[in-house]
Amino acid sequence: MGYVPTLKQKFRDEIVPVMQKEFGYKSVMQVPQLEKIVINQGVGAAIADKKIMEVAIEEMSTITGQKAVTTLSKKDIANFKLRKKMPIGVRVTLRSDKMYEFLERLVSIALPRIRDFKGIGDKLDGRGNYTLGVTEQIIFPEIVLDKVTKMNGFNITFVTTAATDEEGYALLKSFGLPFKNDKKTN
Repeated sequence: MGYVPTLKQKFRDEIVPVMQKEFGYKSVMQVPQLEKIVINQGVGAAIADKKIMEVAIEEMSTITGQKAVTTLSKKDIANFKLRKKMPIGVRVTLRSDKMYEFLERLVSIALPRIRDFKGIGDKLDGRGNYTLGVTEQIIFPEIVLDKVTKMNGFNITFVTTAATDEEGYALLKSFGLPFKNDKKTN
């Protein structure tokens, strides 16, 4: 049949039956799924130096295993010397196998490398989605420390098909995201 990521297999074999029982779904199709992971990085310093954008694209592509795309400004802001359609950020949207592989690397390798790590916040957006802010790109083993010129943080958004925060929280918790408080969200 081919290669299936470990977390994808775990989702099918373990998470779906547990969530189906816990939330009383009649069909396996009602069980919330992880739809996509969006990694987004604002690179405001790229206005002054174009090389910063190239470095950001290269780092983001290395971390995710997929080519990063530049995001453009939507309007002119004179105070920031910003013109419409100038590159000011980098983003990657991961789906299917690459998404599961990235999530596994994030949970098992990258997050434990954060200094004084006590878990991640447990505030979801009200529709079962969760955004995690990472302050340094060096927590990923793919980044070579000698080549890093500037510490850049980015946001990782987990988009789920969950209808409520409680379902989204249970799904992400079962994938292994280390939340600080082991409570259910309201």
